[in-house]
Amino acid sequence: MASVSLKHYSLGEEIAHATIHGLAALGALVGLGILVARAASVGDPWHATAGVVFGLTMTVLYTASTLYHAIASPQIKRVLRVIDHCAIFGLIAGTYTPFTVGVLRSAQGFALCAAIWGLAIAGMAAKCLCFERFRRLSIVMYVGMGWLCLVAGRALFAALSPESRWCLLAGGVAYTAGVPFYVWKRLPYHHAVWHGFVVAGSVFHYLAVLWAVG
Repeated sequence: MASVSLKHYSLGEEIAHATIHGLAALGALVGLGILVARAASVGDPWHATAGVVFGLTMTVLYTASTLYHAIASPQIKRVLRVIDHCAIFGLIAGTYTPFTVGVLRSAQGFALCAAIWGLAIAGMAAKCLCFERFRRLSIVMYVGMGWLCLVAGRALFAALSPESRWCLLAGGVAYTAGVPFYVWKRLPYHHAVWHGFVVAGSVFHYLAVLWAVG
């Protein structure tokens, strides 16, 4: 594994970080169950599978982040930091899956899903092999991958309900709006604010998926 530095936060900040994403992890587990039940009631295996992928990637992200901020051991923390950052790529790809495979379910949808997962896997590999050198580029990749949906914008938005469409857009805006706080290192509790935006983005995208699979 690549050399990984650790961020230094106050005890209060780490408690805030772990609490916000710990609650989000519990919410993701509950949400996963609701997604599975909703998709099962519709009887569509594509929606069910895609919904599980989204729910699992969301649960993994928030669990990894919670453990990273809650555990004090530097050795374990370094490993968890890599997993946390890799899980971001996983959640981005996992969020695309219900819309590209479950909703579009076309050559364009499958191609976009494959491209996103390919980028996510490449990003994870880069994080594992050269974590420090990849930090700035990874932020650009997170945002760029998030808005790559515009490639299939017309077809995707036409296939979505108005509620799902607006929640999908609102989630993207929430994630993007949190980036300035993520890089604003001098702001006390800046990372906790970033966590709040991330949770808001996930909630909007969860609602978008829930309407899409229902």
